[in-house]
Amino acid sequence: MTDPLLTELHELALEAGRRAGALLRDGRPDDLAVAQTKTSAVDVVTEMDIAAEKLITGFLTEHRPHDGLLGEEGAATPGTSGVRWVIDPLDGTVNYLYGLPTWGVSIAAERDGETVVGVVEVPMRGETFHATLGGGAWLGDRRLAVRPAPELGQALVATGFGYVQARRDHQAAVARELLPQVRDIRRAGSAAIDLCDLAAGRLDAYYERGLNPWDLAAGDLIAREAGALTGGRAGERPSGELLLAAPRGLFGTLQEFLERAGAWHD
Repeated sequence: MTDPLLTELHELALEAGRRAGALLRDGRPDDLAVAQTKTSAVDVVTEMDIAAEKLITGFLTEHRPHDGLLGEEGAATPGTSGVRWVIDPLDGTVNYLYGLPTWGVSIAAERDGETVVGVVEVPMRGETFHATLGGGAWLGDRRLAVRPAPELGQALVATGFGYVQARRDHQAAVARELLPQVRDIRRAGSAAIDLCDLAAGRLDAYYERGLNPWDLAAGDLIAREAGALTGGRAGERPSGELLLAAPRGLFGTLQEFLERAGAWHD
């Protein structure tokens, strides 16, 4: 039986993502500049990140005024309905700043603390990834499934790097240790899109340390609904300490490697 609340949240997330994606795609100024920085001088926010978050939160609040909000650019409302929206209005900001196409809008809805809806809009690809809890993961109208698990030596693995130098140094050391053991490593610059590409069978695995809830909430659900396992250290859920996503049969091998390599700490 269809859950009316999930249907409503899913439709709202799709529409909010579509509107924000169009704003970012069509409204990007030629002289786009950094509006502020966050964790370091290279961790940037543009005026468009801020505008997109205002658009999304305004749209969601108009339709569901009692829901909570958590957004990368400052939205933080507890809400009273048991539903909370977790929003990254522009995942891949540095790509966007440089005119690279790998950026997207990530919107997730939680019900009583559990993610039940995820949408990642990727405007420059013309792609909309979406999932509901128990309803599968989709790219538009096409149902997604992760690739069968390969041997580690045949795995194409994606990762990302933080913006604080000490963390980047250690992340580079982990990647350097992993590289000779896998097919290759990719670094696209958007956690949300990496998780969606895993769900679509374009990658074999993805891991990263230092993600925030808005970076991974929607993509994590999409990857899981496509058949991936996701987690952190052994027995733990994905968190800022570590996120790993991979098909069953590869997940455990990579998790063991990342534990030995200390990928969960700086």
